[in-house]
Amino acid sequence: MRRALIAAVASVSLGFGMVGLAAPAVAAGPVPNTQFGMHVPDISLGVDPGVSYGAIRLWDSGISWGKVQQTKGNFWWTGMDQAIGNANTQNVKILYVLGSTPTWAASNKKQGTYPNKGAASMPTMAAWKTWVKAVVDRYGDSIESYQIWNEANLSTFWQGTPKQMAQLTKEAYKIIKAGDPGAQVVAASSTVRLQSAYKKFFPAYMKELKKLGWPVDVISAHTYPAGTGGPADRAAYISQVKADIAKAGVPAGRAFWDTEINYGIKGPGGTPGRSIGGADAASFVARTYLDNLLLGVDRAYWYYWAPANNLIGITMQNGTPGAVGYQNVNSWLANAYYTCTPGAVNVCQLGDYAKPEVVVWSAKTSGTFQVPVNATLQCDALGTCSEVSAGATVTIGNMPLWFGTSSKNIANQSGS
Repeated sequence: MRRALIAAVASVSLGFGMVGLAAPAVAAGPVPNTQFGMHVPDISLGVDPGVSYGAIRLWDSGISWGKVQQTKGNFWWTGMDQAIGNANTQNVKILYVLGSTPTWAASNKKQGTYPNKGAASMPTMAAWKTWVKAVVDRYGDSIESYQIWNEANLSTFWQGTPKQMAQLTKEAYKIIKAGDPGAQVVAASSTVRLQSAYKKFFPAYMKELKKLGWPVDVISAHTYPAGTGGPADRAAYISQVKADIAKAGVPAGRAFWDTEINYGIKGPGGTPGRSIGGADAASFVARTYLDNLLLGVDRAYWYYWAPANNLIGITMQNGTPGAVGYQNVNSWLANAYYTCTPGAVNVCQLGDYAKPEVVVWSAKTSGTFQVPVNATLQCDALGTCSEVSAGATVTIGNMPLWFGTSSKNIANQSGS
């Protein structure tokens, strides 16, 4: 049931002429649809997002360890069977979060309250190994990747030490690889915007993983900006994590995934949250996945497909601007070879001389761009399109613009 994963390779620089596009010697890609991850809390009920996505992260779905195994030796698999079966039906790759600790297995039942009492506590190692093996034995044909823990740098989710988390990672790695050698093991995630907690946990966790021989295939983080921040702030967090990864000596070939992202979420500290809609929502979502190509993020999971609430800033539901932006950037990038060049105006070439496709956007202010040879159409992330002339100079702002020769099934605000 699990298909082979196609990994994107590193991008290379490409120069652009005044009008036409220089042909790249080597192009990166193709961009796998797994680059476009999503959280679907009600996946066990059969909810199918109205956008094209290639990967799902099973978290906040009512099937955490403490929900599946509420008492020692007894497993309630029904909800998990339904969630995984529905994800398989939707033909998306599954990332399952193995933590957090059930109340009965917690070394301190007062540590953590979500998804259950004791959830942030170190479990007994025997219980942990039994749990991991049970999941791999049951779902090894369906689960592509396993994440050790959610936001382990936050006391809400983890009150053990980085060393203990590394030990859980090592034991899970051995069990997962023995039962399913092709599965990927994803390190416990860290939320970057809470800088004191991130700096206390992430480097120490990397250090402990190094001591154990790097028992992970993927390093992960959560790059939510502060409630008033945007994609540029996220990009700064990604650069910070990538620098810490390099400093820790993580071996080449380990992927980097952003396993939760949204904007406008309240905090940290007294930073207010905000609701983000319209052009900003479409732009933020599109820039998130475009920035992944520039910054070396191999996969990002949007949080989440659910009705509007007071937690998240950008709502993903059919026809919302955020969902429209998600669908459009997917239609631009999925399965495309690409060459991206950062600058005052960021440029990603997706086509060739005969049928050029280019996406351009400015990270901070604005700049100008000359329409490529043969391009006849420009469309933004909201699906608003207009005719253009090759060689014309256009102003580029924060809203990504796609230039090409056909509409590529562009979505718009009325849904797609």
